[in-house]
Amino acid sequence: MSKTDQRPRCPNCHRALHTCICALARPVEHQVEVLILMHPMEVHEAKGTGHLLHLCLPHSRVLVGEQFDTQALQQALQGSWDGQAPRQSLLLYPDTHEQDATLGLAQASALPQPWPLPPKQLRLVIIDGTWRKSRKMLYLNPALQTLPRVALQDVGDSGYAIRKAHLPGQLSSFEAAVLGLAQLQNWLPGSAAPSTLTQVFEQFVARQILQQNANQAPTTAPDKVR
Repeated sequence: MSKTDQRPRCPNCHRALHTCICALARPVEHQVEVLILMHPMEVHEAKGTGHLLHLCLPHSRVLVGEQFDTQALQQALQGSWDGQAPRQSLLLYPDTHEQDATLGLAQASALPQPWPLPPKQLRLVIIDGTWRKSRKMLYLNPALQTLPRVALQDVGDSGYAIRKAHLPGQLSSFEAAVLGLAQLQNWLPGSAAPSTLTQVFEQFVARQILQQNANQAPTTAPDKVR
């Protein structure tokens, strides 16, 4: 086991204690449940936003893995979390029909009708990983392939300055979830929940930049003793 793995970690954000981000989290009200499927390499990733997203969304759950146990995944997607009626799961993912067909993926189901369903009947599924990892997770888990998809609309530039986007419109998991929730919940621009989440994300990015700059700052060699 490496020294990094042995560092004491926060049980909530899973970061080293001296870089804990729990204080940044600000829970918001939301009706749409959120399932975060986190790639194992994102669990301790300093630039990852999945844990912070979970801390801000009271009606969210995190499932870590790449290829999930079929029964466990089915329960997470279709089971009731609070003893109420099961919800309709929707995968937050762009329209990649041509790529899916090339890879032999199952076709995504159509959105349930009549659409849109009320927010309290929905569960939004987020794949938390790089684009390449998220594609592999989709490939390895047929239950995800057939979920109805929700694609983001009016995607602007990402504020995720700490991680390079390979294509325009690529966002962090946190940013994508906020936009997805805004669409499903009909949040108005500037309303309390999206504004709070945006502020949390901006503070997280600013903090990471400060930490990166501190780590990269050259150390001054002590004067020689004459």
